[in-house]
Amino acid sequence: MGSKRGNIFGEIPEDLTNEVFEDIIASEGVRIERIVSDGHFTPIGDWYDQAENEWVTVLKGEGVIEYYDGTFVTLGVGDYIDIPAHIKHRVKSTSESSLTIWLAVFYPKDGSVQTL
Repeated sequence: MGSKRGNIFGEIPEDLTNEVFEDIIASEGVRIERIVSDGHFTPIGDWYDQAENEWVTVLKGEGVIEYYDGTFVTLGVGDYIDIPAHIKHRVKSTSESSLTIWLAVFYPKDGSVQTL
């Protein structure tokens, strides 16, 4: 059987000094990533400015996304957001009392992946 199998909540490293970014699937044009945060945030003054679109959902915990224009979006379990390419953003905060587990899907900004 050539299928890849895992558990999104499993195999979390004990040492979470740094935020954990793990590719689950990566192929031409699409990447699915698990992110594990333990009170982590993007340093003040640093911004993500990605070449691809990012769809992200929170599976556990909570996170706050800050946009360069100063607006904020709070994401809890089950919430998702689709961030277009080159929209500057950062993680303002994540849960400090429990882990935050994100699932992020990165896909081309040129629309080569169809949405429903």
